[in-house]
Amino acid sequence: MNYELFIARRYLFAKKSHHAINIISGISVLGVAVATMAMVVTLSVFNGFQDLVADLFTAFDSELRVTPKDGQTIEVKDKDLLWLKQSDVVAVFTPVLEGQALVVEGGKQQVVTIKGVADNITKQGHIEDILYGDGHFCLHADILEYGILGIQLAQQLGLPANFENPLQVYAPKPGERVNIGNPLSSFNHDELQSPGVVFMVRQAKYDANYILTSLDFAQRLFDREGRVSSVELKIKDGLKTDKVKEQLKAQLGERFKVEDRYEQQNDVFRVMRIEKFISYLFLSFILLVACFNIIGSLSMLMIDKRQDIQTLRSLGANDSQICTIFRLEGHIICLAGALLGLILGGILCWIQQEYGIVTMGDSEGSFIIETYPVSVYWTDILLILVTVLAVGWLAIWYPVRYLTRKLLTSA
Repeated sequence: MNYELFIARRYLFAKKSHHAINIISGISVLGVAVATMAMVVTLSVFNGFQDLVADLFTAFDSELRVTPKDGQTIEVKDKDLLWLKQSDVVAVFTPVLEGQALVVEGGKQQVVTIKGVADNITKQGHIEDILYGDGHFCLHADILEYGILGIQLAQQLGLPANFENPLQVYAPKPGERVNIGNPLSSFNHDELQSPGVVFMVRQAKYDANYILTSLDFAQRLFDREGRVSSVELKIKDGLKTDKVKEQLKAQLGERFKVEDRYEQQNDVFRVMRIEKFISYLFLSFILLVACFNIIGSLSMLMIDKRQDIQTLRSLGANDSQICTIFRLEGHIICLAGALLGLILGGILCWIQQEYGIVTMGDSEGSFIIETYPVSVYWTDILLILVTVLAVGWLAIWYPVRYLTRKLLTSA
């Protein structure tokens, strides 16, 4: 331990001639600790909401999705897709065809997204967990085609989970102009029966717009026989999604996009990341204000230790070394506040995770969850620690240098 750090540590813990200096130093530590604690809690709550949204999408979105970069459909027997289907990293290969269609029921009309999938869609995740109703998951049986509606879409059409009359579905024929004399001749028409269930992802993007049905139905409706718009993949257990994604990107080349769940919902998570970053910036400014309290504590300490400064100069300490002593004093205060804030923030997050003290509101059932979700990431903890130390250094460096020079000049 060099002597500057030794003296700075002694100044922090030693009793001062004026008791107010000890109090101000304690307030400085507490101010940094509270700002640090606020950063830990706030960022952890954003993490909690991000994890919550990711969990909600898990049952509907696949681990990886492969789509043509040109946005067009592709032959299901394409050589790259055949290779993908036989790849030793893929556990479940599910061809998908999506498109816009018009549904008509009892005078009500709604433009929806038809998502036709292969029968092995149930092996992609836990789609049965988001189904509600007295029926069961079924896409087709003999000549009947079934459609599973999002719960909000069913409500908009005034349909129960087990509707009796078949749902009329229309899709424009590719490349044809609308015949004014007989508009229906320009549309493909088919019917969907009810399997007695609806799905609820708790996201309006799906619940209010999607109908899940068989791949054959979608291919007939959109005149896309033997073609798909994407392929959903479930990778084998024990493999890391990021590594498999990069491996598939390298193999498939420039023709395809390979997206994980977060990239599939990039708009949602981008907004959440921006909100989290803005909150981080605001809290960093609050932290900067809290660090200015340290300057007051150090200025009073310099005045209190004026005789010690003369002694150090007599012993051979130069002005730079004396300035370093008080600067280290400020860094120690900042570090102590940061560590205290991290501990307190971690404790508060643990209490919220275990007991859910802070609730979302008084109306039970109005929200997806009843209490604020919290997830503590070690990367955030490291970022907060670096931020506190960097902000503290910026807040302390020039004022301490200026005050030290002024004090030494007058001495």
